[in-house]
Amino acid sequence: MTYRVKHRTTYEYDEPVSTSYHALCLTPRTLSHQKCHWSKLAMDPSPGFSNDSSDYFGNVVVLFTLQEPHQQLTVEASSEVEVLAKTLPEPGETPAWEQALDLLAGHLGPESLEACQFRFESSQVRCANQFADYARVSFTAGTPLLVAVLDLTARIHRDFKYDTTATSVTTPVEKVFEERRGGCQDFAHLQIACLRSLGLAARYVSGYLQTFTPPNRERLVGSDASHAWVSIYCPGTGWIDLDPTNNLVPSTSHITLAWGRDYNDVSPIRGVIQGGGQHELTVAVDVTPISGN
Repeated sequence: MTYRVKHRTTYEYDEPVSTSYHALCLTPRTLSHQKCHWSKLAMDPSPGFSNDSSDYFGNVVVLFTLQEPHQQLTVEASSEVEVLAKTLPEPGETPAWEQALDLLAGHLGPESLEACQFRFESSQVRCANQFADYARVSFTAGTPLLVAVLDLTARIHRDFKYDTTATSVTTPVEKVFEERRGGCQDFAHLQIACLRSLGLAARYVSGYLQTFTPPNRERLVGSDASHAWVSIYCPGTGWIDLDPTNNLVPSTSHITLAWGRDYNDVSPIRGVIQGGGQHELTVAVDVTPISGN
């Protein structure tokens, strides 16, 4: 599938902002299964300074500064992205999850060593017994890793209610677990917390879902905004994506923007402003297929 993506973000401030500094994480990654043919950003007002860079995780980050007073800021990211279907192993043929733990502990190869950084707590994902206990219903002795992860994905989808009004991007994962509801970022943080609490390597992935729904297909949850899902490291295979919000393995309907330890690493827009008072945020995402099946 090839998509045309448009992501428009508008901030409206009660009072003038005198100076602002921002970092944008809105450029799709180029991967083995994904090609970003082109990408561009438009800001209004136009920045006095901007610079393209990459962060620690290899995500494209654009830094810009506004040094003129403004009461509205609009950022529009546009891109054309081709997504290819990925070949995954049969779930029952992946190593037992305990064996995966041993292979990670042995640091067999640079990819496994790199994956180990995603085994630890981060600012929005805590490891705790309650998450490990919830996960162990799926991770019984000798269960192949992908079989267990797929079962955990399905349980989170079943046990937790999708409700974007119940949380914000700063809601602790403990509260999400207690109240059994949240948005896609909460579902992702929860599943990552479960996996890391068992010692496995899991990372947070941000991206988009196609907003156009073909006839006779159910519309994916979270398709009108930026989306989030999970990627787990499977020794011998590599990283495998899972979407607990929709209970599926992402394929050509998912476009990857960035990945990190949690939402804080890949927030689409973050920054510091002087002035502004209260503000209102509006986000619109449109992902339109232009070729493919």
